[in-house]
Amino acid sequence: MSNDVIKYPNEPTRITEADLDSLLLFCVRNEASDITLQTGDQVVVDIHGRLRRVTEHKLTNSEVAGLLNAIYGANGTAQILSGKDLDTHYEIKPSRGERYRFRVNGTGCHVEGHEGIQITMRTIPIDPPYLKDMNLPEDLVEGLIPAQGIVIVAGATGSGKSTLLAGIMREILENENGKVLSYEAPIEFVYDNVPQPRTLIAQHEIPANLPNFPAAVRNALRRKPNYILVGEARDKETIAAVIDAALTGHVVYTTVHSNGVADTLRRMIAAFPADERHGRGVDLIELIRAIVWQQLLPTKDGRRIPQREWLVFDDQVREELLKTELK
Repeated sequence: MSNDVIKYPNEPTRITEADLDSLLLFCVRNEASDITLQTGDQVVVDIHGRLRRVTEHKLTNSEVAGLLNAIYGANGTAQILSGKDLDTHYEIKPSRGERYRFRVNGTGCHVEGHEGIQITMRTIPIDPPYLKDMNLPEDLVEGLIPAQGIVIVAGATGSGKSTLLAGIMREILENENGKVLSYEAPIEFVYDNVPQPRTLIAQHEIPANLPNFPAAVRNALRRKPNYILVGEARDKETIAAVIDAALTGHVVYTTVHSNGVADTLRRMIAAFPADERHGRGVDLIELIRAIVWQQLLPTKDGRRIPQREWLVFDDQVREELLKTELK
């Protein structure tokens, strides 16, 4: 961890719910992308890929538990103690013109032989980016908004998948025509300030609004959408639901944790039992319109930029892939 310390001013002797918003605001204004609150440690932030501590005070378990309850609700700590982790979002509005959102995960952990809690908070820009500002080649941009089929954004955790998806959603809302249903765990970017002349979006949080992603896709198919966003395709049931939705003529967007374009397709096929892999693999090859994989790399000025590889599926690509053994 970097020895650089960014000092939180007027640090209280005990960090409570009353201090939470000012602490988060301080972190955001210092360009923190991630904020970690953990039992037995100082507040730690990630600024352009470098970890720094911002407090001298080490948080007690009761402090972290109180902050978790302030973020999630009165039963947050109880759920952690029962062996569950929590995914939610949190928002602060320090002034009329300022609004900040965070994706939050709370998980139990062991600290020096005792039960502890770690809260990880990812900062989310209040307005989604413009696709035109994301340095994407024109042929890829065209493949990202097809008439039907599946578009996959892939990469590791923290690689900017949600940001790229938000840029695609903004492009659709501002320039296309139709209904968008988004299912996320939790909701990250919001589109309140995005013009929607011929579109309508409804965002849903898993599991607050629906229990899981397969149930979300079943829900979507009853509501006549044009575009469906499924936050993550990580298991056989969700991948099958994504395929079935695309087979019915919808455009479906989803994310996959993978190590590249080829690995993305392999992982999705491998999620199925051996006797289903060929059929489901053929479905995926026929339905996928584009896969974009990315990672964030450091720059000389201490920031990070995305490095991407992509494949837009045309007839020639499909023909070559269908010649391979799908397993």
